[in-house]
Amino acid sequence: MMKLSGTIILVTFLFLGYPKDVQGRRRSLNHKYLQGNNTDEAAALRFLVDYDKKASVVCNFVMSSQWNYNTNITDVNRQQMQEAQLEYAKFQKEVWKLATSFAWKNFRDSSIRRQFKVLSVLGRAALEDDKLSELQKLLGEMRDSYAQTKICDYKIEKPKRSDCNLPLEPDLTRIMSKSRDFDELLFTWKAWHDASGQPIREKFNRYVELSNEAASLNGFKDHGDYWRSAYDTPDFEEQLENLWYSLRPLYHQLHAYVRRKLVQEYGEDKIDPAGPIPAHLLGNMWAQSWTNILDLTLPFPEKQSIDVTEAMVAQGYTPSRIFKMADDFFASLGMKSVPEDFWEKSMLWKPEDRDVVCHASAWDFCDRGDFRIKQCTEVTMEDFVTAHHEMGHIQYYLQYVDQPLVFREGANPGFHEAVGDAISLSVITPSHLRQVGLLNKAEDDYENDMNFLFTMGMEKIAFMPFGYLLDKWRWKVFSGEISSERLNEAWWDYRIKYQGISPPVNRTEENFDAGAKYHVPSNIPYIRYFVSFVLQFQLHQAMCDAAGYEGPLYKCDVYKSKEAGRLLSSVLALGSAKPSPEAIRILTNGRTTKMDAAPILEYFEPLMRWLEEENAESPLGWRGENGADVKTSIGVLITIVLPIISRFIFE
Repeated sequence: MMKLSGTIILVTFLFLGYPKDVQGRRRSLNHKYLQGNNTDEAAALRFLVDYDKKASVVCNFVMSSQWNYNTNITDVNRQQMQEAQLEYAKFQKEVWKLATSFAWKNFRDSSIRRQFKVLSVLGRAALEDDKLSELQKLLGEMRDSYAQTKICDYKIEKPKRSDCNLPLEPDLTRIMSKSRDFDELLFTWKAWHDASGQPIREKFNRYVELSNEAASLNGFKDHGDYWRSAYDTPDFEEQLENLWYSLRPLYHQLHAYVRRKLVQEYGEDKIDPAGPIPAHLLGNMWAQSWTNILDLTLPFPEKQSIDVTEAMVAQGYTPSRIFKMADDFFASLGMKSVPEDFWEKSMLWKPEDRDVVCHASAWDFCDRGDFRIKQCTEVTMEDFVTAHHEMGHIQYYLQYVDQPLVFREGANPGFHEAVGDAISLSVITPSHLRQVGLLNKAEDDYENDMNFLFTMGMEKIAFMPFGYLLDKWRWKVFSGEISSERLNEAWWDYRIKYQGISPPVNRTEENFDAGAKYHVPSNIPYIRYFVSFVLQFQLHQAMCDAAGYEGPLYKCDVYKSKEAGRLLSSVLALGSAKPSPEAIRILTNGRTTKMDAAPILEYFEPLMRWLEEENAESPLGWRGENGADVKTSIGVLITIVLPIISRFIFE
């Protein structure tokens, strides 16, 4: 392993031969994409070539330190990772000083201009060293607090400290997905939100201050403005709002149907038949996916939903075999297979001799050859699909490998997530599962189709409002439109307005329920997932068209289609070298440069018709959707859960 001193040497080496007056000089940015007065375009090109070589080495070093910690959680590895991150921040500052000394906006070459545009934004490294260290420390403390949160066992009447050892994964996730005990779900939801969110509220407020300061130093209005700049789309927020309102009628139908089924299960004394759904009853801690309550809601329960887990186990599947099949899918499209050392360096199952971060992720080590996946894979259909998703990230890395380092990322953050999910839309079709020998037979009839589409809707459509509102809320926090005194009130205003979900017990400003979601304490933008859910259906439709497929979009499988592979490769190979609207233009053969909800609506059109018939006598929407009927003010009980139940459980 390289040592930290090696990084410093690299930083120094990078800047030899460039004007000394740009070194050691702090510059206050007062507008986006700062530039200097050096008009030498040839020198600028030499700088970019030199930067690409040196930055790739430094990036590799930082990624290695992060990999070491994530695959072996020790204090030593954590310390080395944090030190590497601080050294990388110093490196970024020196790069920025040089990049912004050039008058790059006037350069003739558009690629050079675009690379300098990226390098002219410093990010959090723009902060003074002491504030940068404080921000890094805050982020580490919030992440650690979240990761270490455990709660008590509901079944123990008078728990001791030793009984409070249930982590989110796998214990609380299993309870939320499997239990149908109203009180147990209520206890678990409240205990997790109290224990994970509440302790980090003050840290979060300070994080907002420092992040906004860093964004301001980079010329952005606030941290949310900085995040949105990654999408290269002037009307980005307007597009998002239009997408949501296009999808809302379908979500309304799904919400109304699921609410009616939950009323049948738990009773009208627990759920208002015309109100929002209490957040703890949808099979997921954040009510962002509803697939875990299919046993209560599946349209035709006498028909078996497609789950090939048993077939995988019977055929002796292993994590390696699962990933080799995912690799084979891309190879069947005429795309690239992973390098041979991928299989040696990746962590495809959970090791028994050490603690690791099990959250599935794909890794690019910045050297154009080292790509890995970290996943605690189990032999299940869910992990079979996840493997294809993660291999989608790897395929993206392989396709844009020849781009300069600054362009080796997705056309926008949502594109990277969309690729694997678009492939998964083919992988989960019965026709594909039959082709790969995991499904012997499945009745091709109306009832099975509705079960399949409903299951997809409970994953995809149910997620959309949550994927939209989380960052919409954060953007308002960053801008100051939501003050630090009403974080929780505003959070539940958004949950009710967009999602039709309410807290199952009274929440006040002592709570911080947004902090109970991993991406908030971890400073990870979330709108990428909303964007990816839209883009994956655009990708799927475009690949199906390229493959010459004719039929319902939800039945399309592009496996073995070289034409679909060529189209996908042409988009992925760009990386971020072009603005994301250009990538969409190529994808859609010039039809549009915007994200479009039409492919999603086409995919789910049969489900929409079925839901409309089922909901003919049911109210659509919910009280409080327009902010008038349900108050979320401090001290006000939001749902109709009986106060007696709450006192009995929590006092």
